Amino acid sequence: MPELPEVETTRTSLLPLTGQKVVSVQVRESRLRWPIPADMHKLQGQRLLSLSRRSKYLLAEFEQDSMLWHLGMSGSFRLCEANTETRKHDHLIIQFENMQLRYHDPRRFGCILWRDAQTQSKLLDPLGPEPLSAAFNTEYLVQKLRNKNVGIKVAVMDNHTVVGVGNIYASESLFNSGIHPAQPASSLSTEQIHTLVMEIKRILKQAIELGGSSLRDYSNAMGENGYFQQTLLVYGRAGEMCVNCETTLENLKLGQRASVFCPQCQPFRKTNPMR
Repeated sequence: MPELPEVETTRTSLLPLTGQKVVSVQVRESRLRWPIPADMHKLQGQRLLSLSRRSKYLLAEFEQDSMLWHLGMSGSFRLCEANTETRKHDHLIIQFENMQLRYHDPRRFGCILWRDAQTQSKLLDPLGPEPLSAAFNTEYLVQKLRNKNVGIKVAVMDNHTVVGVGNIYASESLFNSGIHPAQPASSLSTEQIHTLVMEIKRILKQAIELGGSSLRDYSNAMGENGYFQQTLLVYGRAGEMCVNCETTLENLKLGQRASVFCPQCQPFRKTNPMR
């Protein structure tokens, strides 16, 4: 699933569309996670004013209407010429003045919705702070984790705690912080939480700079792959040697997700440290 760095990279690759007017809209398959609105033709004649991101949602602001886009499990946007051959899973085609935008989604778990009061309250309002914002800081996370006894990896992957810290980036941040992924969130010291906050920010910034992670079929709207996967230290490396101590990396299931860690560098601590 595309995570925050991949969505942010997609957003920046779509910025050439800003200021352009929509010429036509074609819905080739409306059955996504929720049906593509039947009145998409309302976009015709409207200019795209801005394209921002909230968590893993892209927010497209047009002259009269706003849209909320999500890539789901396998979705991607692609900019191309109008005469480019369509692919089987190109479900939405928006023709702008100078280029065409296509939404491609083999598994159809993404969404293309109007941003209105309903989608705002249901999908956006419950979200936690952005991880790269000033609101996500040590003091905030100490208070948020105070009564959480779930594993810390599960806690930071909860969008109500902080948005956009998916499996790859949570695993890498915890490794660099020396924290076991199953360590109860409430047992972490203030120092550990501070280190984790700083690592989450650093890892996500690095991933964005490297264009995200292309582990399967991810590429940005220009068809360019990301390179962060070349820096991975633990994610996807179960059974291999730790780069720091050469201990064999282990894997456990947390929240239905594989969690690779180093038992030497990320020891599980049974006692609760004083905050």
